[in-house]
Amino acid sequence: MAIDLARQHLFVAELGNKSVGILDLKASKMLSRIRGLKEPQGIGYVASTDTLYVTNAGDGSVRLFRGQDFKEIGRIELGDDADNVRVDSTDKRVFVGYGRGALAVIGAETRGKIADIALDDHPESFQLEGRGSRIFVNVPHQHSIEIVDRESGKHLAKWSTGRWSGNFPMALDEASGQVLVVFRSPATLAAFSMKDGATAASVATCQDADDVFVDAKRHRIYVSCGEGYWDVFASSEGPFRRIAHIPTAAGARTSLFAPELDRLFLAVRGGTQERAAIWVYRPVP
Repeated sequence: MAIDLARQHLFVAELGNKSVGILDLKASKMLSRIRGLKEPQGIGYVASTDTLYVTNAGDGSVRLFRGQDFKEIGRIELGDDADNVRVDSTDKRVFVGYGRGALAVIGAETRGKIADIALDDHPESFQLEGRGSRIFVNVPHQHSIEIVDRESGKHLAKWSTGRWSGNFPMALDEASGQVLVVFRSPATLAAFSMKDGATAASVATCQDADDVFVDAKRHRIYVSCGEGYWDVFASSEGPFRRIAHIPTAAGARTSLFAPELDRLFLAVRGGTQERAAIWVYRPVP
């Protein structure tokens, strides 16, 4: 998912429908739908150019759409398994994980690929350091977290995840100097020092996690899991402490936290008991 804050439009990759749904958050209704995609996976929105980026795992393309009217305005061929998207608003670049091990660097103003950063295998979630130039990348098939420099493209380090595997979700808690990673086997939330990769903390969490977010205002961590739960952890005052285990729906694991709106969004799949929908949560207090 991604969000256009100015218009309060939420973009949702609908993998099963081969489409992207656009929701009007102010009106709480579906606004439009972009159809004809090939396994849409990642979404990023660049406000400065009013451009929506949608990655397609099916054909390895990144398709670009205008935020105003959702008209297609470009296409970038990466060739294989285009996946997660991250936006560097400061330097006006878009990063896309793809293939057997690379991050494509796209110029937000030129709307074309300008570089590749090599990795050891296919990347899952990755995060851009806000106070520096590092990118932290989950590479689950290597049981590792790789760190690269987004200015030079150089490989800086590779941290082993040891006995933990299935490292898909990732978030950065830069105030605490930690990389937060959720593993699927065993289901664990772990914190690594941004300085050297040392394990700072770990705690059991819900199964089949897909997203993790830091709520800096409340010093909390939110984990969404396909098992059918949100797990909420206190991230201050020592080791992680689970403060809530909130039931959701089976298979509902993709989520987004928008701190500007103080809302959590959860994508719920259609099934025998639930209609496909976006559930909206307000953190309290």
